[in-house]
Amino acid sequence: GGQPRNVQPFSDEDASIETMSHCSGFSDPASFTEDGPEVDEEATQEDLEYKLKGFIDLTLDKSAKTRQAALESLKSAFSSKILYEFIMERRMTLTDSIERCIKKGKSDEQCAAAGLACLLCVQMGSGIESEEIFKTLGPVLKKIVCDGTASIQARQACATCLGICCFIVTDDITELYSTMECLENIFTKAYPRDRDANGVSSTHNTVLHISALLAWTLLLTICPMNEVKKKIEMHLHKLPSLLSCDDLNMRIAAGETLALLFELARETDADFFYEDMELLTEKLRALATDGNKHRAKVDKRKQRSVFRDVLRAVEERDFPTEMVKFGPERMYIDCWVKKQTYDTFKEILGSGMQYHLQSNDFLRNVFELGPPVMLDAAALKTMKISRFERHLYNSAAFKARTKARSKCRDKRADVGEFF
Repeated sequence: GGQPRNVQPFSDEDASIETMSHCSGFSDPASFTEDGPEVDEEATQEDLEYKLKGFIDLTLDKSAKTRQAALESLKSAFSSKILYEFIMERRMTLTDSIERCIKKGKSDEQCAAAGLACLLCVQMGSGIESEEIFKTLGPVLKKIVCDGTASIQARQACATCLGICCFIVTDDITELYSTMECLENIFTKAYPRDRDANGVSSTHNTVLHISALLAWTLLLTICPMNEVKKKIEMHLHKLPSLLSCDDLNMRIAAGETLALLFELARETDADFFYEDMELLTEKLRALATDGNKHRAKVDKRKQRSVFRDVLRAVEERDFPTEMVKFGPERMYIDCWVKKQTYDTFKEILGSGMQYHLQSNDFLRNVFELGPPVMLDAAALKTMKISRFERHLYNSAAFKARTKARSKCRDKRADVGEFF
């Protein structure tokens, strides 16, 4: 909402990180102030597209830092705006740039390129064009994921990207199974080989195992029921071993995956029975009430919160419904499958998740929200509360809250009537 800036054409001298950081203000969500002055939307769009073209060119720069900064700027733009037509015209150029950066770049550049590939598919949605992108990038991503010499961070980013892009794009069941097998080969390495082992030792590969497990779980939600049954039989008795992992995020990922597997198992078979239910619920209850002093308070609080929900899902078939607000709309997350899908895309889109839920046809289709709700400027203006009104409301609420608490805390309050 700030004053529009004059953007000079990119030249070899200008193609530096400093130049890009000055030109990337459009991608910062904070730069769109609610009550800023009105600007010419068409001119702003042209200004934005001009900058994006510059960033696409800079992904081919000789400097690794410049390429990485350009990739990050494109990621910010793709997560905060819908740019379907702009991307459609340049999808092959973008695909080539991403492929080159993943193949030849170092760890940070590979991570940025993998993140941009996810957002490219989110923008394009499911269709022939996206399939072409995945046909090009899929083999490259799989190669990095399975490459033991590549950095763990790059393999982790590529595993996530592989799962998300496959989820969005593929209608080919063979490709779906192939991608799941690739991810399976990674996270199953976290299982203890000795069945009598009490726990899983934490290794530097844990972050990779977590990403592969979560990406695999996402793909499981779109598998045919007969394949779901096979996967449940294969993993349901092994996954509980990961609950003993030293890494909190692995314990949480394993717990949420277990809850999702139980949900799918009961959908496929109403009389589903798990043999080691007593042992599993005992382990989940211990995690839900964990009071180990050697763990950080924040970690314990997070773990207990997650595993209370997981225990309810496994033991009582219950799910705590969550509500997500975006614009004038509301979405209810009422099952583990929906939660897994929502969490995955929120991780990729960040602060742009609400905007995409309102405007992105693909995401609205995934969450069954129907076509985007079209509101004219007048309707939006009536819904919008000015900063001053919001300030007054918050002040009044704060005063009322303070008064109520003061009464409860007043030691002189007459409490004799209760006795």
